[in-house]
Amino acid sequence: MMQFRRSSTRGRVDYGWLRCHHSFSFAEFHDPSWMCWGNLRAINEDRIAPGTGFDTHSHRDVEIVTYVVKGRLAHRDSLGHVHDVDPGKVQRLSAGTGVRHSEFNHDYVTRTHFLQIWLEPDRRGLAPSYEIQSVDVSGKRGQLRLLAAPGGERGALTVHADARIHAGLFDGDERARLTLASGRKGYVHLVRGDLIVNGHHLSAGDALAIENESLVEVWSGKDAEVLVFDLRA
Repeated sequence: MMQFRRSSTRGRVDYGWLRCHHSFSFAEFHDPSWMCWGNLRAINEDRIAPGTGFDTHSHRDVEIVTYVVKGRLAHRDSLGHVHDVDPGKVQRLSAGTGVRHSEFNHDYVTRTHFLQIWLEPDRRGLAPSYEIQSVDVSGKRGQLRLLAAPGGERGALTVHADARIHAGLFDGDERARLTLASGRKGYVHLVRGDLIVNGHHLSAGDALAIENESLVEVWSGKDAEVLVFDLRA
């Protein structure tokens, strides 16, 4: 079974300094049909205006993965980490028993465009932790590169959730497959461009929720950047 999710059906907020699309119910956006998908709780596509950002705020018991598409995001947290996240990096923050952080766009010309992904952790009350990793663009070209996984398998970021996040860049004849084990769910979010996923044509912001299928296959990309999730049902 596959459910096609058109970009225009996502929640949308515009505060001027922040423009955001919510793939799942989040903050002021509520859609009972899209509360989550497996243990994927949020994909928030944010665009932060130059010189603005999120002031220090708190999280707990959530795995947060940040994927920057364009620009740079300045991260600072109560664990003492201060990093700039750009399209060459991916970041994981495990909130656990509680962590405070801020996120800013210190550029005064360009909006920072990024996706913030929330996963439900396997258990509550973990010690907060943080990780950042460089991701070579060539490692995503024509393939689904593993970005985050339990135990940091294959050199990926470690998430304390039964979920794996892959990213890929596709053009023309480039094609890739991801096998889903029995009982797993898949979710495909197209960041930009156009792409065929399991026979469905996706444009930027579109998604495909997958259940009771054994394969995710992507092909016929046009400047496509895609995230593919392998999730606990």
